[in-house]
Amino acid sequence: MVRNLVLSVILYEKVTTTITKAKAALPMLERLTHRAKTGDLAAKHYLMQRLFNNELLVKKLIKEIAPRYAKKTGGYLRVIKLKPRVGDNAALARIEYV
Repeated sequence: MVRNLVLSVILYEKVTTTITKAKAALPMLERLTHRAKTGDLAAKHYLMQRLFNNELLVKKLIKEIAPRYAKKTGGYLRVIKLKPRVGDNAALARIEYV
């Protein structure tokens, strides 16, 4: 569940979900983004392993997302709290790249 949320965040660069799921996905996303910044072969293999061998997402992470944060050492994402969901009053949040 968390890995699928991570895939969606990388693909769309922002996703609305519950606060609990967003907080669970945040460390994995930070780790993957930090690893993608190196861009070497070992990093690519690590990303392929974690992202279900989805080469499209690995390329996007290495070539588009990681260069934006070349000078940052962390804090690539943010979690913004939103209004509760209408149907079940669940606390929602949007996780997005800064």
